[in-house]
Amino acid sequence: MEKCVADLYQRAEAYFARTFPRPTLSFRRSGRNAGTAFLQQNRINLNPILYKENQAAFLTDVIAHEISHLLVWQLFGKVAPHGIQWQTIMVKVFNVPPNTTHQFNVSDVVGETFSYRCQCSEHALSVRRHKKIERGAQYRCKRCGETLTAI
Repeated sequence: MEKCVADLYQRAEAYFARTFPRPTLSFRRSGRNAGTAFLQQNRINLNPILYKENQAAFLTDVIAHEISHLLVWQLFGKVAPHGIQWQTIMVKVFNVPPNTTHQFNVSDVVGETFSYRCQCSEHALSVRRHKKIERGAQYRCKRCGETLTAI
């Protein structure tokens, strides 16, 4: 892991002809997220369960994805999270497709779900969203726009 981070930073430093501070790495569960970049802290959090199940993809894609966020912050400040600056670093510096989401199996990290329905399909909602609905919140289907109802 540390070698991967060091290699990616060497590429970035060669490309931009400057040095960058190395981030702190942490491993904490973060829902379905494979990784999260904390820009102002210069820290990357990785989901330990998804890392264990997808180590090769983490080393080729996820770490580059999160480091790209940190580099964009340090070079350009506040810009769109997956905007042209981020995409350019992913492609030109790291030679990695600029995918904004992963396709990992998240069944081991999502925990209990609750079944809801709309006009067009069924949805599995997290405990957090289910509790919010019990307190009066409403969620709508992104496809048909109908309010989700418990099954």
